[in-house]
Amino acid sequence: MNSITRRDLLKRAAAASGAMFLASRAGAEEKETELKSNPSDPKHSILGPRNNELQQENPDSTFSPPTDHGNVDPFKYPYSFARKKTSAAGWARQVTYKDLITAPEMAGVNMRLLPNGCRELHWHKSAEWAYMLEGKARVTCIDYDGKAFVDDVGPGDLWYFPPGIPHSIQAEAQGNGCEFLLVFDDGKFNEYETFLISEWVARTPKDVLAKIMGTSVEALAKLPKEEQFIFFAQPFKALEEERRQAAGTLGYSKTSFTYFMSKDKPDKETRSGTATINDSSKFPISKTIAAAKVLVKPGGIRELHWHPNSDEWQYYIKGKGRMTVFTAGNRARTMDFQAGDVGAVGNNVGHYIENTGTEDLEFLEVFKAPNYQDLSFTEWISHTPKTLVMSHLNIDSATYDAIPRDKGVIVPA
Repeated sequence: MNSITRRDLLKRAAAASGAMFLASRAGAEEKETELKSNPSDPKHSILGPRNNELQQENPDSTFSPPTDHGNVDPFKYPYSFARKKTSAAGWARQVTYKDLITAPEMAGVNMRLLPNGCRELHWHKSAEWAYMLEGKARVTCIDYDGKAFVDDVGPGDLWYFPPGIPHSIQAEAQGNGCEFLLVFDDGKFNEYETFLISEWVARTPKDVLAKIMGTSVEALAKLPKEEQFIFFAQPFKALEEERRQAAGTLGYSKTSFTYFMSKDKPDKETRSGTATINDSSKFPISKTIAAAKVLVKPGGIRELHWHPNSDEWQYYIKGKGRMTVFTAGNRARTMDFQAGDVGAVGNNVGHYIENTGTEDLEFLEVFKAPNYQDLSFTEWISHTPKTLVMSHLNIDSATYDAIPRDKGVIVPA
């Protein structure tokens, strides 16, 4: 009989320890899968303090799908978390890179103006893209040649002001005013640090202003001494009258800073929803922002896809849904969304969005790019040699042949 040395005992002990570790790890992974698959099991409930309302709104964070894996930074921020800056004539709230670290390229502002409420004359270093949510408004600006532009917009319409273009927004006198979404092509943009006309005149000596404006110091006695930001302005006059007055002898701008997306037909339509795209090919001035308005019917899915040319900034207008994001390194995470939420997906990061509610899901996809681009999972594999795809996915010929060859965009669940 061979004698057992101390080294042999150590080797056997190490092997046994390793086997136990692997077995315990496999058991832990099995339990984790079981936990994800059975969120209603009382053994998996949270015993300590919890926010039941938030858990109910975010079930895929409380108990993520078994396909979620690894660590993915949060890609959701509700506007209800954002502090409102209020005045008598309206309010504003913003979501920037400081709030949503997965959105470094763009920031958003949600604003409401009461009847005759006016976002005062101002400009900023970033471009501004806007989508009207409710009501009607008049927007004004001058172009780079100093020529006037004045127009009226309603729900579903857009405007775009390039960097440095001074502009204003005013709600009509009737109804409940207006509400809109602003998106800026800089994640660090701050709506509360723009160039305001009220602050500029307050920081300029009146004798200097009087010389520039061709008037007397006495005539400027009532100039604002601090920001107006959002204030009540006099009701605006008929559109053509204000256009003629603003144009003067210089003439009216040949550039359109507004686009009536509300009149566009969808670029893609299936029985499960629609997608209406807007970029510089339709709205030439919008050189840094492209967008799509997406409607997904209950049970439908905005198919697996990614965007090669930009991060994606989302705003959820209506309904409920969930988005799963797939990142490099075999990581995936699912989060739940509802009206008023902001979502963010990185450049070239795969994702899909599913309508989990009982009503239509509507949201905006916004991109820091002149043109809209996307690539879909089915478009990719259906235009790759058949045998290669079959080898990768372990599928048979009939399964491959059933894959849609046209980009679905929105598909049935």
